[in-house]
Amino acid sequence: MPPTHSPSPRASSPASGRLAPASADPAPLFVYGSLLFPDVLRVLIDRDPHRTPVTVTGWRVIAPPERIYPGLIHDQAATASGHLFEDLTPAEWVTLDAFEADFYTVGRITLDHDRHAWAYICADPTELLPAAAWSPDDFARYHLHAYVERCAAWRRRHEAAM
Repeated sequence: MPPTHSPSPRASSPASGRLAPASADPAPLFVYGSLLFPDVLRVLIDRDPHRTPVTVTGWRVIAPPERIYPGLIHDQAATASGHLFEDLTPAEWVTLDAFEADFYTVGRITLDHDRHAWAYICADPTELLPAAAWSPDDFARYHLHAYVERCAAWRRRHEAAM
């Protein structure tokens, strides 16, 4: 069965493609990049959700030009690895949707074994190609500490605006 990606009709935040409220379609979240790191999640939502390793055939994790965080693009010949979060609260979804809104659209994808999940997908992947594979090890080694600090600053601004 080919991977699917289809935005839903009513957004939970202005840039999100997920149905609001989250309970309208309780599919889990597939994460593949900076959200794999517990330190990032603790700064954004105050905890590290329960995670299950999964793969997604038909998708590739790329290193977009001039960005330290990755993007997920459709690629029939590839397989992306990541984690599945199945216990996010509605408030955590709102925070993550707002955090990811500038670069991504939210789409529903088919995981291996015919399960579905939401994922933050590159809105216009054609602008990002050609792109190299993204390395979580390089991100952790060279960028994680500063990225966590930037996430903390983003959350302070986000909460002040609410």
